[in-house]
Amino acid sequence: MADSSYGTFRENSSDSLSGTSNRTPKDASPDPDPELIMLFLPGDPHNPRNWPEWKKIFLIAPIVLIDLSVSWGASGFSPATADFAKDMHVSTEVATLGLSLYVLGLACGPMSLAPLSEYYGRSPIYIISYGVYLTFILGTALVENLGGFLVLRFLSGVFSSVTIANFGGTIADLYDSHKTGPAMSMFLWAATAGSPSGFTLLSFVAQTRPWRDVFWVLLGISGGFWVLMTAIILYCGETRHSVLLIRRAERERKITGNEHVEVPDEMKKRGVKQLFSVSLMRPFRFLATEAIVIFGALYNGYLYGLSFLFNGAFHLVFGPKGYGFDTLGVGLSFLGIFIGISIGPVTNLWQENYYQRRVQQSGGANIPEARVQMGKLAGIVFPLSLLFFALTTSPSISPVVPIVASALWGWSFYTLILTVATYTEDSYRVYSASALAGIGLVRNIAGAAFPLFGGYLFEDLGARWAGLLLAALAACMAPIPFVLDRRGRELRERSPWAREHLDDGERGGEESLREESEGLVQGIE
Repeated sequence: MADSSYGTFRENSSDSLSGTSNRTPKDASPDPDPELIMLFLPGDPHNPRNWPEWKKIFLIAPIVLIDLSVSWGASGFSPATADFAKDMHVSTEVATLGLSLYVLGLACGPMSLAPLSEYYGRSPIYIISYGVYLTFILGTALVENLGGFLVLRFLSGVFSSVTIANFGGTIADLYDSHKTGPAMSMFLWAATAGSPSGFTLLSFVAQTRPWRDVFWVLLGISGGFWVLMTAIILYCGETRHSVLLIRRAERERKITGNEHVEVPDEMKKRGVKQLFSVSLMRPFRFLATEAIVIFGALYNGYLYGLSFLFNGAFHLVFGPKGYGFDTLGVGLSFLGIFIGISIGPVTNLWQENYYQRRVQQSGGANIPEARVQMGKLAGIVFPLSLLFFALTTSPSISPVVPIVASALWGWSFYTLILTVATYTEDSYRVYSASALAGIGLVRNIAGAAFPLFGGYLFEDLGARWAGLLLAALAACMAPIPFVLDRRGRELRERSPWAREHLDDGERGGEESLREESEGLVQGIE
């Protein structure tokens, strides 16, 4: 019944998506024009999950670079904060708003950008949104007043959040649920490594050049990444399954004249009101009622808050008031965190192998708890690394020692972020977009808030006592991975959303397609 170049159909009925239709009862007249449902053929090369591996990597690689540059847009301004404050005749605390408002924009952007992909696909959202972001970088480099600068920084964050809004969904488009681990690992490496690497990279500019040149350099780098991403996206094509099947159905209607060709109900475009109400309201419901989401939001919020708090704290610890480093020296001190984060994907190979073994042993069952083994170790290393850092931040101790401590923190930072993301996605599956959006909202609000008081904290308490306070708070969160490991299934049983996927296996075909294509849409970056 189907043209193999477009897909396969089934007659619309209450049957499962098996490629068959209901038999017509003997006493009923046959429907002369039944509704036909457009599906992917098994092994269809146009289904993004059936693309060759090289093509998937080819598409993911430039988006990883874009993801890096999004964080560079935040932390890259930090080395130039003092020069900006002097030029604008404001305090350093006011200048820090340039960082905080950008991160706040990252929190707000996905709420509007992610739903738009249901209408237009992922490709135009990537290309247009990031292109608009480039115009705001240009405006930031040229603006002459504080008010305009701060507005442009917030809008820059909103439109650069396209990777937060879409990259997780892209991974779900390309891979089945049990195979997302390696791609998620690289995505989250970019998300976490971006802050320290951006500070280091742009400190080379801020060392000798005025603050505007930081944005000119950022514009040049980001513009090059945008051209590369645009060319590769246009070559590879759209990945969102619902959009692809809707286009096929439209094409089939034009070719055959049959107006009854449709896509599964779950893939039909929803009304704008319904679309945005779910996008805006459900994450808050998850934050208010779901223990897993609350745990993840606490952890992610604290970790990301610290990652941006360190932008100011490192200046106090390693700068003129501490070890006496100049702007570039402070920037290079962030290499410890960067190296620690970069070790994370390597150690995650063990975690991924452990997870795959558990899944195979269970016959393909859904076992989110198999995702947290490395997270339990990171939960212990996290407060210990902060304690190590606090006790060694003294000019009488070599600066290499606290930098090593920061590397341990970087590894725990990456590992815990990955643990939260993968555990949440596996637990909620079809609802994980909303769950991760709630976590992402808290995370970026914390990332915006922490820099505003980080400087006061380290100045008033001193680096040692401030570090001890941060370590104590981290220790309070250390039990979370252990609770998820031991009691995670009980928490999922109590959740009306997670309970739906309690004993899911590794499903293929359209059931998996519908359920997982929305699984990682928001809230990871």
